[in-house]
Amino acid sequence: MRGRLGILTLCLLLTATGTAACSGGDEDRTTLRVLAGPDLAVLEPLLGELRAETGVELDMDYQTDADTGDALAATGRNSGGHELAWLSTDRSFRLRHRDAARRMPRTPTMLSPVVVGLRPDAARELRAGSPGSRLSWADLADAAATGTVRFGMADPRRTGTGLAALVGVATAAAGTGGALREDDVSCDRLRGFRSGQRLTAASTRDLLDDFVAHPGTANALITYESDLLALNAGGRLKEKLEIVRPQDGTVLADFPLLLLDPERRPAYDKVVEWLRRDSVQEKIMRTALRRPVNPSVAREGGLRTPVGNALYFPDRPGVLERLLDDYGDPRRRVASQVIFLLDFSGSMRGERMAELREAFAALSGADTSAKGGFARFYQGERLTVVRFGERILEERTITVRGQKAGQADLRALADVVARGGYGDATAVWTALDHGYRTASSAVAAEPGRPLSIVLMTDGENNAGLAYEEFVRRYEARPARTRTAVHTYPVHFGEADAGALRRAAAKTGGRMVDARDSSLSEAFKEIRGCR
Repeated sequence: MRGRLGILTLCLLLTATGTAACSGGDEDRTTLRVLAGPDLAVLEPLLGELRAETGVELDMDYQTDADTGDALAATGRNSGGHELAWLSTDRSFRLRHRDAARRMPRTPTMLSPVVVGLRPDAARELRAGSPGSRLSWADLADAAATGTVRFGMADPRRTGTGLAALVGVATAAAGTGGALREDDVSCDRLRGFRSGQRLTAASTRDLLDDFVAHPGTANALITYESDLLALNAGGRLKEKLEIVRPQDGTVLADFPLLLLDPERRPAYDKVVEWLRRDSVQEKIMRTALRRPVNPSVAREGGLRTPVGNALYFPDRPGVLERLLDDYGDPRRRVASQVIFLLDFSGSMRGERMAELREAFAALSGADTSAKGGFARFYQGERLTVVRFGERILEERTITVRGQKAGQADLRALADVVARGGYGDATAVWTALDHGYRTASSAVAAEPGRPLSIVLMTDGENNAGLAYEEFVRRYEARPARTRTAVHTYPVHFGEADAGALRRAAAKTGGRMVDARDSSLSEAFKEIRGCR
């Protein structure tokens, strides 16, 4: 008893003098089972201090981000033996399971934006082509489309970093400045960006290891700022990466600590109070290279650089599902093919043909706006141009290669659009039937390559097949062609909007009206997107 009183007296004296209070004997200690994301493992050195100063021990159960989300979704009281959860981000969980998330107290513990690390040669090349000193997601998407940037990014379906990066790029591509809506998620805007992905992984740690082990595969890395700072400081790279915080904004992770078991609230409050102390925030900053959540703590080193604009995370589950579905599996991706059926009847001479050529030039890289950077033709994409009048006048197919070779490919395609050879009439349905004949052969040769048809005309059908005959032939084509290939008509000039809508509905596509904007804008919007 005397020994216990002595210890108690000592602890009270230490508390009075401002020294960390004693936790008492082992019987006063509390152990909490924590469902943890792998990005929290870097804080292991601090957990001993937490235990010594609060009497609370955290038993960390590290799982991949996707697994932690699944576990949280199934969490009832004490489900799975976890009493707390500590994640890099819980945004996806909160979005999909609002009611369950609302009952869980959460406390942000540190901050890190998802940014881009560039190898020095890639950074120099990218900045040489950028008019400003700061790079944007649009610049990176444009460079990925041409093969200038070849990046590694964790799988957005499995990791918080990959999902945050995807949301950041899609939000920048939408250009609204707000949270993504379903109408903002257009498949054409991300195809060029995703064509530049060379490395992926189910965890951030595996991604970093692959990037280091295969230096020639990728020249850029999209992940948390803290990962890039640690990589630069760790001596694993021959040359340090240049860290780019895109000027159009980033998604910020706040590494929340969640309370799963309400009966553990006193211990949770102790942990939260300790983690939010200025002195501990400084240790977290130096240990994990993450930004303090307390504004009173001065940032150090590379963390002094402002984060810039913080992008909103989607607030609707359907937006997230559509975004992930469109991006697809990073390991199993095949570039798409688009068949452009272009009206070269006499009515297209002059200003209308100039607008068509301008549209193709914009898609080939002449449009340097943010939207142009996201919507351009990209490496690996197969493009077929069919000129038609009263009959098929010419057909040309190219597959876009990377960098300078790709520019040569696109110039060859532009030559087809630039040539004359106008027809005397407009055989719309003959052209569309020809497009499906070409598509059927392509689908049979490469079933995995996404394929779509874009039909542009400025007049009504007055030659060749009638619409009913086109439908008869269409319905006789193989089921896999009809299932896979949709038509996206562009309404221009005096074209029959009703007929074009019927064709779109019949084939599973949709019509875009270029009279409300321009051919260039219509092509950006419609390239194979429902």
